Amino acid sequence: MKGLQPFSIAGETLCLTPHRAIYWEKHSALLVSDCHLGKTGHFRKEGIAVPGQVYKEDLARLFHLIQFFRANQIIVVGDLFHSRDNKELDLFRKWRKDLNTLEVHLVRGNHDVLEDHWYRSTDITVHEGVWTYDNLAFTHHPPQEGETFPQYLFTGHLHPSITMVGVGKQSLRLPCFYFGKEHAILPAFGRFTGTARVDVRPGDRVFAITDQQLIAVK
Repeated sequence: MKGLQPFSIAGETLCLTPHRAIYWEKHSALLVSDCHLGKTGHFRKEGIAVPGQVYKEDLARLFHLIQFFRANQIIVVGDLFHSRDNKELDLFRKWRKDLNTLEVHLVRGNHDVLEDHWYRSTDITVHEGVWTYDNLAFTHHPPQEGETFPQYLFTGHLHPSITMVGVGKQSLRLPCFYFGKEHAILPAFGRFTGTARVDVRPGDRVFAITDQQLIAVK
């Protein structure tokens, strides 16, 4: 796999990938956020023609990462799903059945509104609020100004991006990994999502994401 970037934070060694996921080797875990599975089906249900291939490609990309790293578990930092149950989630059920030895931990996000029995039926462990695992903590929403946590915090929700400016004042907005002093914001794993520009402060580390590589911006 091309474009892998070793990275250390809070005493933990991670591997960033241009596929919008992080591998935590110590626990054989993939870290992702904002997959928004079923979003394309939700839009089609509302009469907006969105190709279902986008959803299938996201699931295939996740499967490829699991196979490549031989991950034993996935930690989803919120918004694994987009809305209520729809036909696209039948494909997820099959995907989950094919990977029935994989542990799936979901820190509930604002879009994770399926009934509790649905998560149980697909063997997904749901965590509410802030979930602490070893030296790291996970929650969906980035902390508010002045809010602190005892562990380094991984968050999602914002779908962070950064604007790259080139010669001739040409600019390009790219999704990114953001690492602040006390918390990180993961990019949206799902490709059918918008982005929000993050404010970068002195000392922050940011990695812009292209299709095949990561670009260290700060």
